[in-house]
Amino acid sequence: MENIFSTLNIAGQGMTIQRKRLTAVANNIANVNTTAGIDGSPYQRELVLSRNNQKKNFTSELDSQISLARTNMNHSPNSHIPLTDLEKNAVLGEIVKDGRPPRTVYDPGHPDADAEGYVHYPDINIVTEMVDMITAQRGFEANTQMINTAKNLARYTLEI
Repeated sequence: MENIFSTLNIAGQGMTIQRKRLTAVANNIANVNTTAGIDGSPYQRELVLSRNNQKKNFTSELDSQISLARTNMNHSPNSHIPLTDLEKNAVLGEIVKDGRPPRTVYDPGHPDADAEGYVHYPDINIVTEMVDMITAQRGFEANTQMINTAKNLARYTLEI
């Protein structure tokens, strides 16, 4: 049963990452023409960096899950494995600012134009943002399907 809850936990974390990606895309699209933020500089594109939080490699993790080693022969293998801190946060994601320089457009009549008549806009491409939005949506849907599959598996297991 712990493995089912671990699966649900990891899928939920994946959904959280995809939600962060969708939020970043929404912020980027909303600020595509923001030439001056609070600090006076143009808006910087937001990205979500996600990575796994596992310190074990795949082979050792697989061996530990399928091994039949037991502390007592009456115990089922892998039936009472507590969730470690690493498993509780298997996927990490943080929102960071893109370091690309702003794009410049010559528009001397714009209120935010510099002394040479150039306006500095965020380097945001709407097509890239739409692709990011679609992939985040598909990732969210995949994690939702994973949760539904785990629930069905648990339900069918109880019906046996």
